[in-house]
Amino acid sequence: MPDTTRNASSLFGYLAEFDTPDDLLEAAKSVRDAGYRCWDSYTPFPVHGLDDAMGIQRTILPWIVTISGFTGCVVALVMQWWMNARDFPYLISGKPLWSIPANIPIVFELTVLFSALAAVFGMFELNKLPRLHHPLFSSERFRRATTDRMFVVIEAEDPLFDEVRTRHLLESLQPLALERIEDKK
Repeated sequence: MPDTTRNASSLFGYLAEFDTPDDLLEAAKSVRDAGYRCWDSYTPFPVHGLDDAMGIQRTILPWIVTISGFTGCVVALVMQWWMNARDFPYLISGKPLWSIPANIPIVFELTVLFSALAAVFGMFELNKLPRLHHPLFSSERFRRATTDRMFVVIEAEDPLFDEVRTRHLLESLQPLALERIEDKK
């Protein structure tokens, strides 16, 4: 039987507002140490050390791009070998039916094409895009995230999320404000 209590409330999460980078870093460390996984920080400018404070792991996107580029290289080599040496061999002036130097431009192009497509679609998938409207956009306070305020948001989809305990954790961090964010679908 599905859990209907979380769906019925349409709660997205809690938004805690801070005004200094040091307060935000301490809040991020506390949320990370509490074991939350579905949460994020928002700042109007880069905050040195925030990635470490949040415990952010390196992305797998470079591996996806590398593997896709290698796949493009292999596809180009096999495709040209098949077309030129097996399917339709055409002997010109005693030259070999297939040689790598003649095929480098196509190998390069398919390597770049596969890598670029993997980067774009991998980024979309890893960032859960496209999302045309985010529940945080309905918060008046959150509009200051691009000017002078910093925020920590703990999402309700987190396995450790409990309305009471999560609220108490965020209140213990002494934010300027704490707001409950509803997901109005």
